[in-house]
Amino acid sequence: MSESVSLQPIAEDVYAAPQLTPEAMAAAAEAGFKSVLNNRPDFEGGPEQPTSASIEAAALAAGLQYAHLPVSGGYQSPQEIARCAELLKTLPRPLLMFCRSGARSSRLYMQAVALDD
Repeated sequence: MSESVSLQPIAEDVYAAPQLTPEAMAAAAEAGFKSVLNNRPDFEGGPEQPTSASIEAAALAAGLQYAHLPVSGGYQSPQEIARCAELLKTLPRPLLMFCRSGARSSRLYMQAVALDD
């Protein structure tokens, strides 16, 4: 990954990152990631924010699996947390989750794994 992307480890094989671009997908694959989970709703940051569809196309072209689970920054519903738990069980690892800053993805991950405890 490029020097400008700050990856935060949230588990042994799961990392959180701030907003990623389609161009970052090839770098994620080169860094060894197998899948990407986008937790940011389209256009949350305005029209300049890359869409899920554009990131997905780049991820698939780079050989990554891709999932989009858009959640709000302030609240994740029980249904969204349960869906994240399902994705965590099926997406290949290492997994790269991202949102605006990385905090939402980290919080969502923690809530999802708590369901299985």
